[in-house]
Amino acid sequence: MYYLGIDLGGTNIAAAAVDEAGTILGRGSLPTPKTGADLPGCVADAMAQAARDAVRSAALSLEQIHSLGVGSPGTVDPERGVIQYWSNLNFHNVPLVALLRERLSNVLPIYLENDANAAALGEYAAGAGKGSVSMLAITLGTGVGGGAVFDGRLYTGFNYSGMEIGHFVLQQGGRPCTCGRRGCFETYCSATALIKCTREAMQSAPDSLLWKLTEGDLDHVDGRTPFEAAALGDPAASRVVDEYVEYLGSGVASLVNILQPEVVCIGGGISNQDETLMAPVRYILNREDYARNNVHRTRVMRAKLGSDAGVIGAAMLSKFRQS
Repeated sequence: MYYLGIDLGGTNIAAAAVDEAGTILGRGSLPTPKTGADLPGCVADAMAQAARDAVRSAALSLEQIHSLGVGSPGTVDPERGVIQYWSNLNFHNVPLVALLRERLSNVLPIYLENDANAAALGEYAAGAGKGSVSMLAITLGTGVGGGAVFDGRLYTGFNYSGMEIGHFVLQQGGRPCTCGRRGCFETYCSATALIKCTREAMQSAPDSLLWKLTEGDLDHVDGRTPFEAAALGDPAASRVVDEYVEYLGSGVASLVNILQPEVVCIGGGISNQDETLMAPVRYILNREDYARNNVHRTRVMRAKLGSDAGVIGAAMLSKFRQS
């Protein structure tokens, strides 16, 4: 059986045809339209074309595809197939599933889900969580995203707005967050937060190796910078990394204490630090997990699918319906 997935992004639309195991057989990709008198229609046109390209690339036909799944940013209503709100393109109550049905001649079932949930499902079905009963996915990017799968089903909350893990408070009264709260997990553990802290450290340490690595330009700081400088023994960078890892480990431990999933997988650009990041997070979890004396413990690992997680998870939506 074959499935089709679309990962709708603010910059690109990625589509893929996959098999039962989540293996990608063919791909299609187009830029996401940004303007047009009927922008939702223009976006749906591009999505339909990317889908057809992926099917063609896999040497298949639409009639051979069991279902199409779409992962979209913003707030979505999977039952109605509607993007309720997406700030990037100023979408309000866009009936995306209906628009795609029109363009694909209504030949296959179409499912819609939030992109972070779709990415979590991808890791569960074909990545770090494969074979597990339950998995929590954490993505460390511009913000902190997440999703959870329990007993083979996505958990989204009764109103499809659950698992906004970037916005539980890690430090009451702490750093201001774009959501309006203070001290959110996202304000300490996103790549954005790490970059900001690195720049602050550079400004207070003019002799830091961080300046050499960035050629003296604060705009050259990225998520790798403090880890690279810390590995070379720079004290300022080491303090940034140590603080970041402590916050991340504390956040992971709190999530584990609430959910106790079998697997926590961590993705996003910062996860490319691999065991430099994972090992200390596991150490903190071993220290702070309420169930640390249990025989069965949550496993923490790096996500495996990278940027393909969203499109694979979208493709598999019909197999793992949300609760």
